[in-house]
Amino acid sequence: MRTPIRPLAATPLRALRNLGILAHVDAGKTTLTERILFATGAVHKRGEVHDGTTVTDFDAQERDRGITIFAAAVSCDWDGHHINLIDTPGHVDFADEVERSLRVLDGAVAVFDAVAGVEPQSESVWRQADRHGVPRIAFVNKMDRAGADLDTAVASIKDRLGAVPLVVQLPVGREDGFTGVIDLVRMRTLLWDGDTRTEGPVLDQWSDDAAARRRLLEETVAELHPDALEEFCGASALSEETLVRALRELTLGGDAVVVLCGSAYRNRGIEPLLDAVLAYLPSPVDMPPVRGTAAGREQERAPDPTAPFAALAFKVNSTARGRLTYLRIYSGTLRKGAWVRDAASGRTERVGRILRVQADRHEEKEEAMAGDIVAVVGLKAARPGATLCAPDAPVLLEPPSVADPVVSVAVEARLAGDTGRLAAALARLAEEDPSLVVRSDPESGQTVLSGLGELHLEVAVEKVRRDLDVEVNVGRPQVSYRETVLRGVSGLVYRHVKQDGGAGQFAHVVLDVEPMEEGGFAFRSTVVGGRVPQEYARAVEAGCRDALAEGPLGGHPVTGLRVTLTDGAIHSKDSSEMAFRTAGRFGLREALRASEMGLLEPVAEITVTVPEDGVGGVLGDLAARRGQVSASTAGAGSAVITATVPLAELFGYASRLRGRTQGRGTFTTRPAPLAPVPTAVAQALLAR
Repeated sequence: MRTPIRPLAATPLRALRNLGILAHVDAGKTTLTERILFATGAVHKRGEVHDGTTVTDFDAQERDRGITIFAAAVSCDWDGHHINLIDTPGHVDFADEVERSLRVLDGAVAVFDAVAGVEPQSESVWRQADRHGVPRIAFVNKMDRAGADLDTAVASIKDRLGAVPLVVQLPVGREDGFTGVIDLVRMRTLLWDGDTRTEGPVLDQWSDDAAARRRLLEETVAELHPDALEEFCGASALSEETLVRALRELTLGGDAVVVLCGSAYRNRGIEPLLDAVLAYLPSPVDMPPVRGTAAGREQERAPDPTAPFAALAFKVNSTARGRLTYLRIYSGTLRKGAWVRDAASGRTERVGRILRVQADRHEEKEEAMAGDIVAVVGLKAARPGATLCAPDAPVLLEPPSVADPVVSVAVEARLAGDTGRLAAALARLAEEDPSLVVRSDPESGQTVLSGLGELHLEVAVEKVRRDLDVEVNVGRPQVSYRETVLRGVSGLVYRHVKQDGGAGQFAHVVLDVEPMEEGGFAFRSTVVGGRVPQEYARAVEAGCRDALAEGPLGGHPVTGLRVTLTDGAIHSKDSSEMAFRTAGRFGLREALRASEMGLLEPVAEITVTVPEDGVGGVLGDLAARRGQVSASTAGAGSAVITATVPLAELFGYASRLRGRTQGRGTFTTRPAPLAPVPTAVAQALLAR
């Protein structure tokens, strides 16, 4: 069934869905998005990832690499509803794109490989969605693959994600013979032959299994939903109406996840998935009002087109049409030519155009209302995470969190005359992607680009070369080490006394420093009797935090310590907050030099999939990279190895793995907690 694209102005809020597609690399997110667009009539020819013809992977690098790098927004209509859909990246290096997308979405479809089940990045994006409270349904994809098993995939959802799966479909046929699904809610069979779908009753050969699964579904729902339990106890069954309502409420509450299955590549299972999106995932009015602050007080903004305008910018992109700022509108109505205020900076700018986004294609609109996701042209200063609001009704919304960069490279223009252009190009990159940080190393004078992984930086540098036409030289990546306290000191005395005419400076502090296993920094004061007033104690804490920027071993940031101010003294005239802040800074530096310090390094959990004949070589290579193998499983001619490896040892691993496995090996990574650097390695690093 295809429905025509309708103007959003004609779509009530209850008929709107803001939806994200989440998954691990190669689970089929982009193919699923493409099939959704085809099924809804938004496109009339199916694109393929391997051909580089998909709508959402429109960037040249995405088509060359065959992966999603940038979150892409598209929209379509289905059964009287309007769907704004964001196809998110699946690689860990682009997790910040997922984070910013989840911040503005109301619901999501989590896609799982029917053979692999829950994979590392599947788990990561699931946890991100948990933090944002985004309701989800699950789609087990690739049911036509050899080794595909719905029950095994569902078990991994339950075991690894801690979710309660509610399976509402059964596959008809296995692997190459997968031809359709049995809908356990409406007890019907849906079969596909090419693009033709047929619907009918459940045939006798599947009736017993379908009835048993329907009974299990009803029992599980009744355990979780009070109204369903009451009906189940009275009638020993659930009506279709009660079951659908219970499934929706359990999904919205995050108490369970509805599970469907299909094969996006073969265009099987797409229409029932769209029906499930409408039935179970929330509209903007099902979500709680967005909260913000104004004049120091908390405010709520309901999704009301007549309320004051408030929106969150979650993506910025420079295109041939101009600088696009992607907005999720939470309240009010935005009209072409309107003036909006950046709540954080106080700057007011005019919206030149409003665009309905279809990946790299756009359609101009006169206005956009609460609940919608659009792009606007004309804003020069708004950054991802900025709140845009009506000038006469300011409100500041919580921005998406930004991950700290862990890998850096030194970059320089190949031609001396391009230095200025490179600086402008890097500034533009950092503006579009907040997880990229550009800084100048004060010691070496180099320009350093930092990001979330090697691939993240590789894509960024290639964007500078290809899109911005600046040739650059790239140095070896450097990881961000940390220093920590292994054994602290007690009773370190530091006196800050300065007399240079006029008012002097005096501060006397006594500090204890001890390790803190959970990492981070903690400060407390145990001074009694008013020897160090509370405002001076806070100044000492601020000075200690200043001292954490550079440790005594190699000038790396310091973490994992607790500082206690145990005693001190003040001068009636010369003491001040500035004096005690200075004493805290230099006192902690001296205490760190007197402590036993250690070096910490970022570590990644790596999951390597290799052919069975390549396991030995891969294990040997991981050992040479100081990797610690935590699990190894074999099956179906391949092995999956899980290990933790220092991030510094993973540079160049992709090419090495391809070489050792004749191009058949793949790997994914995700960040793990910092780990101590072995003594010999630390000594070598510090001797450089």
